[in-house]
Amino acid sequence: MNTQTSKTLREQVIGTWSLLSYETKDENGNTVYPLGKDAKGFIMYNPDGYMSAQLMATGRHPYQSGDLHTGTTEEMAEAAHGYLAYSGRFEINEEKKELTHHMDVSMNPTWLSQAQPRIASIDGDQIKIYNGLNPVDKLIWKRVDKN
Repeated sequence: MNTQTSKTLREQVIGTWSLLSYETKDENGNTVYPLGKDAKGFIMYNPDGYMSAQLMATGRHPYQSGDLHTGTTEEMAEAAHGYLAYSGRFEINEEKKELTHHMDVSMNPTWLSQAQPRIASIDGDQIKIYNGLNPVDKLIWKRVDKN
């Protein structure tokens, strides 16, 4: 008996996952990689019911000032354009295989206080997550080895 399938989605999703791929489709149906084919990131689901997602384009430039919070307007815009981050509570609908992410904090203020559904499919050490609001958005994650 496969022990993965005998577990609930909640039991299977708990842990830390590393980004393998983040892709979507443009209006012509072509595959697009919003943060590049080599994007990096982590998504974490904790047993306490909170999650965090951090994704970034590789090759982003550090601020010339060396300061953590102060770059030029252009540097800060470039940094933000290449980064996606949010965190908050999550809920799972086992029947629908649906995760709902609550954006309690977000790098993009447009997402603040939103609750967004995600459709999840787990196969071994990989999870595919589709945006329930825009199903052409697909993220593939691999469970990380314990540190």
